[in-house]
Amino acid sequence: MTRTFDVVVVGGGPGGIAAAAVAAEAGLRVCLVDDNRSPGGQIWREFDRDGTKDNPHWREFARWTERLRRTRCEIWMGSQVVDQPAANVLRLERDGEVLDVGFGKLIVATGARERFLPFPGWTLPGVTGAGGLQALMKAGLEVRGKRVVVAGTGPLLLAIAAGLKGAGATIVAIYEQAPLRKLAGFGFSLASYPAKIAEGFGYARKLRGVPYRTGCWVKSAEGSTQLNRVNVTDGAKEWAHDCEWLACGFHLVPNLEVPLLLGCEVVDGYVAVDAFQQTSVPAVACVGELTGIGGLEKALVEGQIAGWIAAGREEKVRAFSTRMKKLQSFARRLDEAFALRDELRNLCTPETIVCRCEDVAYSAAKACGSWREAKLHTRCGMGPCQGRICGPETEFLFGWRDTGVRPPILPAKLGTVAGVLDPDQSDASVLEQVPT
Repeated sequence: MTRTFDVVVVGGGPGGIAAAAVAAEAGLRVCLVDDNRSPGGQIWREFDRDGTKDNPHWREFARWTERLRRTRCEIWMGSQVVDQPAANVLRLERDGEVLDVGFGKLIVATGARERFLPFPGWTLPGVTGAGGLQALMKAGLEVRGKRVVVAGTGPLLLAIAAGLKGAGATIVAIYEQAPLRKLAGFGFSLASYPAKIAEGFGYARKLRGVPYRTGCWVKSAEGSTQLNRVNVTDGAKEWAHDCEWLACGFHLVPNLEVPLLLGCEVVDGYVAVDAFQQTSVPAVACVGELTGIGGLEKALVEGQIAGWIAAGREEKVRAFSTRMKKLQSFARRLDEAFALRDELRNLCTPETIVCRCEDVAYSAAKACGSWREAKLHTRCGMGPCQGRICGPETEFLFGWRDTGVRPPILPAKLGTVAGVLDPDQSDASVLEQVPT
């Protein structure tokens, strides 16, 4: 099946929802594409369930999903982009079916994922990403009574720990690798962001009594078939905690696969955009974490800007100018405050697995001189995740840069790769509704 729209938005998180809603409200034919089962992205995941109205982001979720619901925007959930078979056309796969969608304007809002760093024991069952454990919990994992160590870096550690504690988990401790002096400087810079200060105090109240230490990181995890102990260090001393779960994430990295497939310019790890969110590729805009890790408000503002520009309403964007500069400044300060320390490069032993998909050990990867050489000699980055996990790892550990993407950018059926379309496929089979 092939369909064409004025605007296609890839990514159903806050930025994508805002872009789609604004463009559709302006009268354009809009299609929102996302590979999850419902809109919302990671930050609004499962917000349609009961019991989420006490979340500080609930009102924004309700407001924006309601705006989108009132439009005629078509929403294709469970659909993942795998290729660009022609100019202004994306190839999607949904439940094994091939869909081609054409666009006049494209807005990419694919968000970010956690960065993982290897250390001895990080592949043990019970060791997860911080956001990964949060997602599992939202999907129904029972954490009540489980002892959890939360570690890594970034402000999301507090939000995730608060959510786990609220679900009944025992948070043993929270360990932030960034030093206190950097966090203090970042904290002072938040004076002009009262909403973020209020959110931080909210998490602090929920986490009252939970030890929070800066300048500390996980050195190793122990267990025979399941995690049972986590060893932590501050670079001078070491200590251990018995626990059932380790939620460990090292900030976020943008999901650049779609922008790279389209040929968008990337500078310092983010897609380069102008004041209107337009990329180096004509008719393609990027919003949210793709342009800098800045959180919910930045994604919503950038999504609105891209939506208005797609509708040819440049005058609507002027109202966002000052606010946008402020949010971009916040994103830069966030990256600086939570920059990874050099000690994290020295955690691996020779046997530590670096590429989990292909079981590539640290010693084998280190013997290679580049990302390409590692792929050729060890298959590092050639497994099902296609380097989404080991790519950011090896960039930090060895300074390697990914050499680009090739279609399909996600695992797909041979028929999808070959472009075999089903002529009997009906439009109704790919439509979903925004949660009410």
